[in-house]
Amino acid sequence: MTARFVVFEGGEAAGKSTQAARLAARLGAVLTREPGGTAAGAAIRGLLLDPANAGFDDRAEALLMAADRAQHVAEVVRPALAAGRHVVSDRYVGSSLAYQGYGRGLPLDEVRRLSAWATGGLGPDVVVLLDVPRHAATVRIDARPDRMEAAGDAFHQRVADGYHALAAAEPDRWVVVDGTPEPEVVEAAVWAAVTARVPALAKAAPVRP
Repeated sequence: MTARFVVFEGGEAAGKSTQAARLAARLGAVLTREPGGTAAGAAIRGLLLDPANAGFDDRAEALLMAADRAQHVAEVVRPALAAGRHVVSDRYVGSSLAYQGYGRGLPLDEVRRLSAWATGGLGPDVVVLLDVPRHAATVRIDARPDRMEAAGDAFHQRVADGYHALAAAEPDRWVVVDGTPEPEVVEAAVWAAVTARVPALAKAAPVRP
């Protein structure tokens, strides 16, 4: 079957890494993430998340994300898809739109064009938005938050609102899943949502006990 590209989006501590890993294992897919899915991306991730870099200009932040994404697509995503492997990524273009667009207040169209250029226009087949209220997410965040986690409640509310606007604008691609229950419950809801969008994935995946 055609290789598919599935992306998880959501705010801090929404459970994206956990659910991306579970779905990738279920599909036998390549599991990756942004930022940091390549060696170059890991260095960029360190810059972006280091609390010592609190003074980053918003445009510089957007450009670093785009640089990470360009390398990620060139080195990981496109080669895997071309080889017939499904790809599951923890974050992609939606993160830039939500964080640098809605969160930082950069022009959304400019952020969208920057990401489209960085990816060569490669879009995901399905985007899973894990919806976790800020008050529930904060209890999951480490006592020493990274630069993004420490950006403040007003910023994260704008990000959350942005995510919901993005999902509402592309209902054929985005699915919203409640990320607050236990991981097994969320996993089942994710599987149902993803296979409803791409039924062929259910036929290709190994049977689960």
